[in-house]
Amino acid sequence: MRNIKLTIEYDGSRYAGWQRQENAPTVQEEIEKSLSRILQERIVVHGAGRTDAGVHARGQVAHFTTSTFLDPFRILGGLNGTLPEDIIVRRAEEVPLDFHARFSAKSRSYSYTITLVPSALLRKYAWYVPHRLETAQLDRAAGSIVGTRSFRSFCRVQPDVNHYFCAVSEAFWSVECEVLKFRITANRFLHGMVRGLVGTMVDVARGHLTMDEYDRLLRQGERSDAGQSAPARGLVLEEVTY
Repeated sequence: MRNIKLTIEYDGSRYAGWQRQENAPTVQEEIEKSLSRILQERIVVHGAGRTDAGVHARGQVAHFTTSTFLDPFRILGGLNGTLPEDIIVRRAEEVPLDFHARFSAKSRSYSYTITLVPSALLRKYAWYVPHRLETAQLDRAAGSIVGTRSFRSFCRVQPDVNHYFCAVSEAFWSVECEVLKFRITANRFLHGMVRGLVGTMVDVARGHLTMDEYDRLLRQGERSDAGQSAPARGLVLEEVTY
């Protein structure tokens, strides 16, 4: 038995997320169908993160076990020859059998893009915010996230989650012309966490929330106390580190 690691890029616009579902197209399902055809055996793919409907990835990681002797380079070629054009496998490599795309990960990095002007090219990959945003407030709000704390106020409550603490190692905004990009790296992410953070930070930058109110949300609070959730289309899983 061999263990194969894949690094995957996809446009999530037409998918109901990464994870396989019964009645909706997903990225996991497409990859599993292609692999099963190529390798002539039933393949189950395990991903590093369960991106939501409409969320994109530049560096999603997955792994699968197989009895094939086929070279990873040929598996890569076969996948990219059979997958839909909005899913690309960037790398395929053999890894030790104890490697797990999700549980072996040390950190994950996401980006979120906002455009302050209408854009034909970015319409599927950025959130158009037609309001003046105070970038200094965005910077301060992002800086407050770094460290280990509960993010219960910014995620969807899930009964199977033991705790809401995440260790954030970086969180910052960059500005290029009329485009704002948020980057965040943490050891783990909760369901809807990045979109909840971005939406709330935008509310701060618009003056709908004060920094004192935002700081209180970081210390304690419920999701209903925080701001809006940013649309899925601006979110990208950039990288998974092992």
